[in-house]
Amino acid sequence: MASLILACACFGACTPFEVVTHHVSANESSVPAGRYELDPHHWNVSFDVDHFHYSRFVIRFDKVTAQLDWNANGMADSAVRATIDASSVDTNVPLLDRMVKGPDMFDVARNPDITFVSTGFERTGDDKGALTGNLTIRGVTRPVTLGVRFNGHAVNPLTKQETLGFSADGHFSRAQFGLTTWYPAVGDDVHVAIQAEFSKAQK
Repeated sequence: MASLILACACFGACTPFEVVTHHVSANESSVPAGRYELDPHHWNVSFDVDHFHYSRFVIRFDKVTAQLDWNANGMADSAVRATIDASSVDTNVPLLDRMVKGPDMFDVARNPDITFVSTGFERTGDDKGALTGNLTIRGVTRPVTLGVRFNGHAVNPLTKQETLGFSADGHFSRAQFGLTTWYPAVGDDVHVAIQAEFSKAQK
């Protein structure tokens, strides 16, 4: 409770009761149309690949920006663009970080960004669907599909901003992007895992 009081004191306009009783709507029609920006503090983007068949080795990215143009018809008619700072890759192994950033992998000196631009959406359930888009890594662009779930929408009790959240994941072949280093010790199939909160852009 003390942490809730401190958080509310920092934002100045909420009460601990508002936070504890907060709930979100699973109805996409409750979301006002407009431009939303990725909340800089509440997101995660990670890739994981097979490592010697022992485990799925996870790498995350520490710098991501994204814009969501939300249509009144919901996910079916909305669009998203995300940009990952490739140099922000974090494997938890400093030497490996330098290798992944180097010319044999992401080659961040010449290809600083990894981007995803949505191109379409097919609904597969009440709150989920298949989001297709163009993924660009190392200057190579290929289509990929992400399974996306709409987690809910409400006015955030701390920020007082319209906020909505999503979970997404998908797979791609790293070889299709010219990332063949260390194969087959490191697998070709890359699993992408995403958690994201978006807030309505301030005018």
